[in-house]
Formats: sequence, structure tokens, C-alpha cells
Amino acid sequence: MEEGFARAVEDGLKLTKRLVLPGGVPPPRPHAGMERDPVAAAGPLQHLLPAAPMAYAVVLDPGAVDNPDVPSYQPHVYGRLDPPALIPLQMREVELRVYCAAACATAEVAVRARWWVHCLTRSRACDCRVVVPMGHQGSILGAEVTVGKRSYNTHVIDVEDNSAVKIAMPEGGELLKQELFSLTIPQVGGGEDIFATIRWSQKLLYDNGQFSVEIPFRFPQFVNPLPKVFMKKEKIQLTVNSGLSKEVLLQGTSHPLKEKSRQGEKLFFLHEAVVENWSSKDFTFAYSVYSGDLSGGVLVQPSTLRDYDDRDMFCIFLLPGNNVNRKVFKKAVVFIVDTSGSMQRKPLENVKNFMSTALADLVQGDYFNIITFNDELHSFSSCLEKVNEKTIENAIEWMNLNFVAQSGTDIMHPLSEAMALLSNSHDALPQIYLVTDGSVDDERNICHTVKTQLMSRGSKSPRISSFGLGSYCNHYFLRMLASIGKGHYDAALDTASIEVRMLQWFQKASSTIVTNISIDALEHIQEFEVDSEYIPDISAKYPLCVSGRYNGKLPETLTAKGHLADMSEISIELKVQHIKDIPLDKVLAKQQMDLLTAKAWLSENNQLERKVVKLSIQNSIPSEYTRMVVLQTSLDKIDPAQQAKKKPTKQSSPDELSAAPLRGLTHGFGDVAATRENLTTGFGDIKAPEKFELFEKAAGCCSRMADCCCCMCFIKACSKMNDRCAIVLTQACGALACLGCFECCSALCCGQSD
Repeated sequence: MEEGFARAVEDGLKLTKRLVLPGGVPPPRPHAGMERDPVAAAGPLQHLLPAAPMAYAVVLDPGAVDNPDVPSYQPHVYGRLDPPALIPLQMREVELRVYCAAACATAEVAVRARWWVHCLTRSRACDCRVVVPMGHQGSILGAEVTVGKRSYNTHVIDVEDNSAVKIAMPEGGELLKQELFSLTIPQVGGGEDIFATIRWSQKLLYDNGQFSVEIPFRFPQFVNPLPKVFMKKEKIQLTVNSGLSKEVLLQGTSHPLKEKSRQGEKLFFLHEAVVENWSSKDFTFAYSVYSGDLSGGVLVQPSTLRDYDDRDMFCIFLLPGNNVNRKVFKKAVVFIVDTSGSMQRKPLENVKNFMSTALADLVQGDYFNIITFNDELHSFSSCLEKVNEKTIENAIEWMNLNFVAQSGTDIMHPLSEAMALLSNSHDALPQIYLVTDGSVDDERNICHTVKTQLMSRGSKSPRISSFGLGSYCNHYFLRMLASIGKGHYDAALDTASIEVRMLQWFQKASSTIVTNISIDALEHIQEFEVDSEYIPDISAKYPLCVSGRYNGKLPETLTAKGHLADMSEISIELKVQHIKDIPLDKVLAKQQMDLLTAKAWLSENNQLERKVVKLSIQNSIPSEYTRMVVLQTSLDKIDPAQQAKKKPTKQSSPDELSAAPLRGLTHGFGDVAATRENLTTGFGDIKAPEKFELFEKAAGCCSRMADCCCCMCFIKACSKMNDRCAIVLTQACGALACLGCFECCSALCCGQSD
């Protein structure tokens, strides 16, 4: 998918050579990084993928490409483009708004941009695609697009409510890859402006007491219109809310932000300027909350009238601080790696690279073992091995021999084997790391069995962290398994992100500094409900955030207790703050929905499913029980007061709404059938093997002969051949067949005469 998109952009850049800008100036040359270099090791087509909010004209007819304001003589072009080319549109203005909530380690981001269709004659129209790369673990919250007198807005609807809207338009958007959102706007005329606002949430990065936000904001040179024709306005707004009454220390920023105000734990920054060229680097901002050691707090937000739950919301957060003397628990680690047939080539190679790095991160005093599983189970050792140079070297050699993708998937057997290995963890914290790309039939039974075994072991139970590869595994099963095991869950849906995300996941889960967390004074709270059934351990690499609902009155302070690496007990005082500035319901909505969906899947509880539906619709976030659609509204039907705000009013009849579904925004509950067949196309960047009807209908020796003699390129060429060439080729083949029959008859006749 990525390669096809990049090649379409490459074709679009070639088409822009037809354009003549005002004053007879030729179009700007593509940036050097955009030019294809077949020798580039990192993959030249990666440079053609968007690294900032972009808009593209989807061109089927190359003859329509021309400057809408200064038409020029263009030689006629015959034919149509299949697949269509994507021409990057020039951008006139952009505004970036970022809200960082440190307590929840989450940022809400909104980008408002204006593009114009500079590459299409005014008498023609084409579809346009708005593509937005989101930051770390980005999740789309909504989009609004206005073109002329048409408005397009995303809405979340219940999949069971067939009367909500009428699906009358083709698919309106998708996730091109894990964090690359695409929205299609139909039939935009040449010279028209596109106003778009895209909103999403993403996780803050955290390292050694420092928070940072990174947002893709690198615009290629060719989206810059001529400075003498258009004035380019760039605006960036940043709000930071630490949630703690402690000093916020600024660590650095990529753009020239100016601090405009500071009110307690809330800071506001602004950058606004007329620029010669759009930003050529990602927007980054880093800050730290002064804390020499473990700290935290409790944020409380009362329920609102539109809330699906009438109970108040709370968020308990614990920051690991930057105490370099804080010891990390010794580890007894068992890696469980799926080596079924679907893991062949890139996925398994990336996992092997991660394993080499993870083993190098272990220190003396740790223990480890490796288990691979498919239909069979193979172990590096019959017991836990001490970490030293020799055992690590032997483990890497063993992986090179045994990381071979074949056969099916069986998850329960290796989990049981790992827990048996960790029954004697040598006074180290037992940890299991499960990596799989498949789904199995008995996943609910696995969760219940593992829960029973962990409860029987008490505080010494192994921590289970899970990582899902691709879209065929059940990510809610893996999330629930990690929740039961007080571990961490993450996923990669494309092979390019596997190593990076797995390393972040491992470092977070393996840097435990406090275990067995408990919160006192909760007995005074009525109808207390935590989104996660178990409170995970505190990691030195990431803040801990636990959310939920309650009725009653909280005391002024709560106390969090746990055990340190030397088995001594620690108590952390948590001050309760009733907040108004941080929209907890919005910031925590995605986390709550994922945990509630995992619970609903495990318990098969319809009431929990309806909770997810209400939460999804309330916060406009797609879920497994809802879907996001794009609604088209005509601005002619809006009263002047609403039109001034550019917010379409709701129409009286659902039939008047034209809706287009957006796909690929949720994971689903796994695909057992695809796992059984060992399909590898669960990754967005791996294509399914091409199948041709000719080979499917062939049988026996004919199919084997066709496999040996027929050239795939020749068959593809024949499929795109015009009618006249096809007739000539058919006549030639027919003549050859007649000659063959004549030779056969001659041989038979001669044989009879003898």
C-alpha cells in the first residue's frame, strides 16, 4: 500500500512538468530527498510518503492537468491513468494547535490547513485526498472539510442503527498505515480552495523525567506557492497542563515559540509569522515537571449533562521521576515468539533483530530463556539461563537456526511452559513477553486459565506483556492478557514500525521500579470502578495512569503503596484535585474504550458493549461497535448565523445526508481463518500473492507446465493489451494451433498407411 501510494505521488510529480506558473516560471523542482535513488538502502519511496498534513489531486486524465489561472497550450494526451496519479497540492496557510496533558501522558492535536487545486484547469474536477500523518500511537478524533458550498464532517454512528444515515457514497477514507489517516473529497474543481481541520490524539513520549511531543510537520518544497502570488501564514499554539502544582521546566522546542501566559500548572505558547517556506522539520516540544523522585496525584472531573455515565471521573497518575539511584528490579525473562508460517520473511526478520537488541539490554544478575511456537514448541534451554556474554552469544546463534516460519499457531502451550520455567525465578521479577501475529479459537479460555494460575501465585506471579503483529491477531485478547498479567500491550500493523515499537514496549515493561501497587481510602467510595481490573507496576520509562468512575466524596489525599526492588515498602501521597482545565473525558476516552472493549469481548457482555457505543459516539472516536462516516452537507441549507461559524446544522431527514464510510480505523477481533491458512497480508505493506484465473483453472501437468513456461510479465501485458493487438495475437495463436493439428493428422495418417 505504501509503495503504491508513493509511486502514484511520483507519477503526479512528473505530471506537474506540464504546469506553467504566473509569469512563465516553471514549477519548482522536487526536493532532492524526493528523487528516486534505487541504491538508497532505506527505500527511496519512503521519501514520497507524507511527513506533514498534505492534500493530493487524484488525476485520472492527464489532459486535465493545467494551471487554472494561467492556461497554456498543452499537447493532447491520450488515455487514462490506472492507477491514478497523486499531485501534491500547494498550501496557502496552516495552523497547528497542541494540548499536552502530562498527567495522562496524552496530547490532543488539531491541524487547520488551506490548499488550492493549482494543477487542474477550471473546467475540470477530480477527487482530492487529504492525508495526515499522526504522532506516536495517534488515534483520529474527527475531520471537517469545506470546499466551496459543500461541507464534509466525520461522525460516529452505531453499527446497529440502520436509520442513522444512508450510505450513498463510496469509501471516504482509511488508515493508509498505522498512523497515516486519509480522507477523500469527491469532485473538487480546478482552482478551488480546500479548508480542512483534522483532530487526533497521541501519546506523549517520556524519558528520564522528561515529557516530549513529536508531530510530523515536514513539508516538501513543492507545496510552497510562489511568495509573490500568495502570502504564507504559519501559526502554532501549544498549551501544557502538568496537572501538578510543581514547576514546569522547558527543555527545548523545534520552532520559535514564545511563552504568552503561565497560570499555575498551565502554560500557553504561541508562534505566528509570515514565512518564506513552510516548516521543513517536525514540531517537537520537550519539558519536565520538577520531581526528584516518585510523585503523583488524583484528578477528579464531575460528570456532565451529555455524559453517558452519571458518576464522576477520576484519574490516578504516578510519575517515576528522574532519580538515577532508583533501582530497577532484577528480571527473570521468558520470550515467547510466534514462528508460524505467517511470520515468514519481514515480520520474523524484524522480530529477530528486536530480540538481539533486547538480549543485549539485559544485565548481569538477570535470567532469560526463549520459546518459539507454532504447531510445535522449541526452547533455547530447559531452564532459565544467567545473562552473560556466552549465553547471549549462544542464544543469538540458536535464534538464527530456529527462527524459521512454518506450521500453525498454539498460544496456551508456550504460556504454560513459560510459567513453569518461572516457578523458580531466583528472587528476580518473573516476566513473560509474548509476540504473535495470529488468532486462535480458545482465547477466552486462555485468559481465564492464565488468570487462575496467576492468582494462585499471589504477588510472585509472572508479569505478562503482549505484542500484536499485523491485523489478523486479536488485539483485544492480547490487551486483556496484558491487563490480567499487570504487564504492557502494544502493536505494529506495518513491518517498518515493528522494531521501534517492540523496543519501546520492552524497555517500558522491563524497567520496573515499584510492584504490587495498591491505593488506600477507596473503601469510602461508592460504586467505584476502575477501567483496568489490575493496576500495573510502575516503570521508570513511562508514567502510570489509572482511570475510572465513582460516586461519593473523595478525601483530600490518597496514598499509593508498593514494593521497591529491595522489597521495602514505599508510600506516595496523592493530592486530590478537582479540575476544570483538563478535559479528562476527552483525553482518556481512547484508553477507556480500548479497556472496556477488551472486557466486553472477554465477558461477552452486551451492557459493556453498549457502554463502548455511548462512549464512542459521545467523543467521536470509532470503536468495534460503531463506525466513522463522512457526511456531506450543502452550505446553501445553513442559516447565516451558522454559516458564519462554518458549522452545518443538522438536517431533518437522514435520507438527505450522503454518507461515506471510513475503513481501517479499528483492529477487529482477529481472524482465526486467516491464521489457520498462515496468511501474511495482515500487514498493510505486504501484498497478497497475485492469483490468475488461468492458473486456477489449469490442472495437473498443464498447470505445472504453465508455471514453468509462462511469464507473469507477459500475462500482465496481455491483460492491458488493446483490442486490435489482441485480435492479431488470437489469429496468430489460432494459425499455430491449426498447423499443430495438421502435423498431428499427417503423423496419424502416415502411421495407418504403414
